[in-house]
Amino acid sequence: MTATLSTPIEARGLTKWFPASNALVGGRSRIHAVDDVTFALRPGTITALVGESGSGKSTVARLLARLYEPTAGHVLFEGRDVTGERRRRELLHYRSQVQMIFQDPFGSLNPVKTVRHHLARPLTIHGGREARGSLDERVNALLESVGLVPADKYAAKYPHELSGGQRQRVAIARALAVEPAVLVADEPTSMLDVSISVGILNLMLDLKEQHRLALLYVTHDLASARYVADTVLVMYAGQIVEQGPADDVLSNPLHPYTRLLLSAVPDPAARGRPPIELRKGLASAAVDPAEGCRFAGRCPLRIDVCDEVTPELVAARPAQSARCHVTAPSPAIREDIHAEQAH
Repeated sequence: MTATLSTPIEARGLTKWFPASNALVGGRSRIHAVDDVTFALRPGTITALVGESGSGKSTVARLLARLYEPTAGHVLFEGRDVTGERRRRELLHYRSQVQMIFQDPFGSLNPVKTVRHHLARPLTIHGGREARGSLDERVNALLESVGLVPADKYAAKYPHELSGGQRQRVAIARALAVEPAVLVADEPTSMLDVSISVGILNLMLDLKEQHRLALLYVTHDLASARYVADTVLVMYAGQIVEQGPADDVLSNPLHPYTRLLLSAVPDPAARGRPPIELRKGLASAAVDPAEGCRFAGRCPLRIDVCDEVTPELVAARPAQSARCHVTAPSPAIREDIHAEQAH
């Protein structure tokens, strides 16, 4: 595999703003879909990017895949800033190493082309022309690697002849065809039945180990994130509001938004606990955001400073950080709060 560095891909201050529709807010407003997001993906690990719809998760995925150009910030691949690269050869190399799996497996496959065509095409584009025999062998090996056997049977099929889970396995095989260092999976199981989803998640775990892939798993499903992820990043209104090891973030969350997300996950042990109210306001929080915490309008822990000062992402526990004045205050805010309480 190409990935030999401890961080094959890294986002630094990644930012993407979109112009807002006049019908929505009027004037020259901007939606801060992604705002100053920084993280790194490491070989042999799965990082889950979680949050509600509209939080900016898919925009982050498309920025890493170079489908969107950032408003600000940088994407580093193998230590090299690739943000400004535009030449075809450079883009081709990058996209061979950073592959994306989309949410809708049927929409990402050409319905009039066979499975063999979908897998052979990236091999010929990125690897040059191969002999027919060796190309067929490579296609069959890819199908076998994602559990589609007998391979020659599936290679001759068209997308409409496959189930949703089988189509997603074809999409994963196509991504693996060029031996990438990084896989970006955007809600790859959200359109599948639960039993089929588990098979895709297990496949992702196997690929992580076998190929030492650095994998970004974008999802709104915290249960699946707990099942596969080594690290969890929680997004709200374009910002990372909590990050850390998956077990720590999902078992002992710092940020009130993470707690609210977890309260929506069915938990037999939670019987009898009072429900936590999850108020509306996600989309508007990212439109021309003012100073202060973007979650303040929905937060049960809100204090005065939340409306006035934008919280920083602060390390409150070993390897676990949060963007919250109450549960992870910066030193300056901590002093202000103590002074206020003393009076």
